[in-house]
Amino acid sequence: MRKCLYLLAVLFGVGAHAQTIRAGNYAVKGYIKSDGTIQNSSYQTVGYIKSDGRIQDGSYNTIGYVKDGKVQDSHYSTVGYISKEGKVTSGSYATLGYIKDDGTVQGSDYSTIGTAEGIRKEWVAVVFFFFEMK
Repeated sequence: MRKCLYLLAVLFGVGAHAQTIRAGNYAVKGYIKSDGTIQNSSYQTVGYIKSDGRIQDGSYNTIGYVKDGKVQDSHYSTVGYISKEGKVTSGSYATLGYIKDDGTVQGSDYSTIGTAEGIRKEWVAVVFFFFEMK
């Protein structure tokens, strides 16, 4: 249940503690604030990752959960995993990609699909691999 996660790509909000999400061509896709607010490149809020792990869309509807390396949909079905080393897998353990310590996001073929420096790996995985935020 891979809902392509432009969420993180449209993540990181503006402000002193915002981080930029970039596509593989380095174009700004969005921002994420330290409080988990996700914004697109026009600074419109498109989602949230709450401190309790809830993932919400821009209308505050819960669309999933992320906690302790496990990503679940709104019905608590596991849709994927993120290892501490940054390997991202589907719920059936197929490799989706990798998140390197320097913030480089790679597809399963190791091609660079984006960057998200200074952002938690779980949040990066949510945005790039699991949920699409509109």
